[in-house]
Amino acid sequence: MVSDKMDKTVVVKVETLKTHPKYRRKYKSHKNYKAHDEMNNCKTGEEVAIEETRPLSKGKRWRVIVSQNPKPKV
Repeated sequence: MVSDKMDKTVVVKVETLKTHPKYRRKYKSHKNYKAHDEMNNCKTGEEVAIEETRPLSKGKRWRVIVSQNPKPKV
């Protein structure tokens, strides 16, 4: 999770590993999704699971279903 500064909304960064069609090199790409967090339980740095839902606002179409422990800092 990237941000929890909004009320009942969190920004979740989803990274995918893609392969370049010509050079066959793998690279990371990411996309940010705004997700609904009803109880404001999630904190920045935690890993969360989200699911698609009906539109809740202009840019919010996802909902947090599972909040896991934060990643360990190395």
